[in-house]
Amino acid sequence: MVAAITLDPSYLKQKTNNTVDHHQQQENFVVEEIEGLIKVYKDRRVERPQIVPCVTAAVDPELGVTSMDIVIDRFTNVSSRFYVPIRRDMNNPMKKLHLLVYFHGGGFCVGSAAWSCYHEFLAKLAAKAGCIIMSVNYRLAPEHPLPAAYEDGLRSLVWLKQEASCERGGEEESNQWWSTQCDFSRIFLVGDSAGANIAHNVSTKLLCSGTFLLPLIIKGIILVQPFFGGEDRTSSEKNHDMVQPRRRSVLNLAASDTYWRLALPAGSNRDHPWCNPLANGSCFGSDSVAMMVCISELDILKDREFEFCGAMVRAGKKVETVVYRGVGHAFQVLDKSMLAQTRCQEMITHIKAFVENN
Repeated sequence: MVAAITLDPSYLKQKTNNTVDHHQQQENFVVEEIEGLIKVYKDRRVERPQIVPCVTAAVDPELGVTSMDIVIDRFTNVSSRFYVPIRRDMNNPMKKLHLLVYFHGGGFCVGSAAWSCYHEFLAKLAAKAGCIIMSVNYRLAPEHPLPAAYEDGLRSLVWLKQEASCERGGEEESNQWWSTQCDFSRIFLVGDSAGANIAHNVSTKLLCSGTFLLPLIIKGIILVQPFFGGEDRTSSEKNHDMVQPRRRSVLNLAASDTYWRLALPAGSNRDHPWCNPLANGSCFGSDSVAMMVCISELDILKDREFEFCGAMVRAGKKVETVVYRGVGHAFQVLDKSMLAQTRCQEMITHIKAFVENN
């Protein structure tokens, strides 16, 4: 006779709970992290601590700039924050203003046009450079890996073309507060860090494909500490840890690699042409479009940016290079030291001169 075997119901409950707990632990496992900025979990959840506050479009009246958020694409939820100087050139009050299309930084994974640091910097830039600025709030990786950010940049330019092409200067009457003051024949693509990468890749796609956006005319490209990479390490990447801690850049090599893993298409490495513009077969666009590259002395990307500038010059492009001594990556928005503030003023002066001369 076979003895009956029974199990304590509490054991089954405990076993089930342990299985659920193990599953939850697996799902809550962090697969990628940049401390204080982003966590990506195994179940694809993404957390972004609000390390920088997001602010409304309100601007200090003393700056003499008005600002407003405008939706560019309701389907993708892409928007832009516009900055328009109130004070005009008294010698030519009817003169229309250049337009800077700006892409913020953040390794393609973090950041916003509403971040307080960008809002303050761009309001100041609009006031002192006398330009309209359109700050694009593009989609972020890893939820939207590249080329999503490039597509959003291109879509923003197509939207601008539609605004410029309308008889009254804007698709909607509410947009006339900025569009009637804008010189659509003098467009500059600008960005810092990952935003500079977007500006470069968007302009390259437009210029190499022969795409025309008339009446828009791109007159120049301004790349501030462009975020590029590659499998082979440069000296400034390898030797970054030897720099004194108080003088180090906010971007380190581990964070840079993590951003690229999250942003590039699955299976790609850092020699993908979106990351490494010097990869074989890369196109550098038209020789007629001027370029300025702003490089920080303490940035780990410094050597890679110099290599990029050299390649552009050898390709026949007109490139102006400016180096900011004693400061690191993203100093103009993240570093509040006296030296960084001085360098920030210098950068604004350089951008203003570049726009006026091109």
